[in-house]
Amino acid sequence: MFSKSISDDAELQLIQPHHAEELYSLVDANREHLRRWLPWVDSLTSVDMERDFIQASLGAYARDGGFIAGIWYRGHIAGVIGLNQIDWTNRATNIGYWLGEIYQGRGLIALACQAIIDYSVLELKLNRVSIHVATENYRSQAIPKRLGFKEEGTLRQVEWLYDRHVDHIIFGMLAQEWHELAGISRSE
Repeated sequence: MFSKSISDDAELQLIQPHHAEELYSLVDANREHLRRWLPWVDSLTSVDMERDFIQASLGAYARDGGFIAGIWYRGHIAGVIGLNQIDWTNRATNIGYWLGEIYQGRGLIALACQAIIDYSVLELKLNRVSIHVATENYRSQAIPKRLGFKEEGTLRQVEWLYDRHVDHIIFGMLAQEWHELAGISRSE
C-alpha cells in the first residue's frame, strides 16, 4: 500500500473508501477554486460518488494502472496527487494533482510531486513522467518548472472546461534526467 512522508507536517497515503466524506468535504468547500481548472467538479455531487471514484481508483491500483493518494497536512486532507495511468509498455505515466485553496503556498505539491516522481522512477522503474497543465494555469506550471521538467509542447483544445476548450502544456521528465538532478547513479 502506498504511503510516504514528505515533510514533518505532511504525508501521502493511498485514498481509501473511509476517506470519502473528508475528501468530498474538501472538494465541496473548494468548488469555485477547483472549478477553474478541473472539469469534474460540478459532476461530483455526493459522498457516494466520491466513494465510487475511490473504489475505481483502488481498482486501477490493484491492476497496476495508477493510483490516487491523499496529501495530508497536519492530519487533514489537503488535496490529492496521483498517477493518472501507467503505460507499462512504454514505461510512462502522467501525474495529476490538486490542492485545497487554504493549503496553497506551503510547498506541498512540489514535495508530493518529488515523492511521486521518486516512486515512479526508482521503484516502478518508469522511464518517463509527464505533467499536463492548462496554458493559463500559471501557478500549476510553476511546479514542473521548479522540479526541472522540460516543456515539450502544447496540445491545443485538449480539454473541455465547462464552457470552453483549453490548451495544455506538456512537461516531461525522463528517468535519466531525474537521476542526474537527484545525483543518483544509474546502477542504484
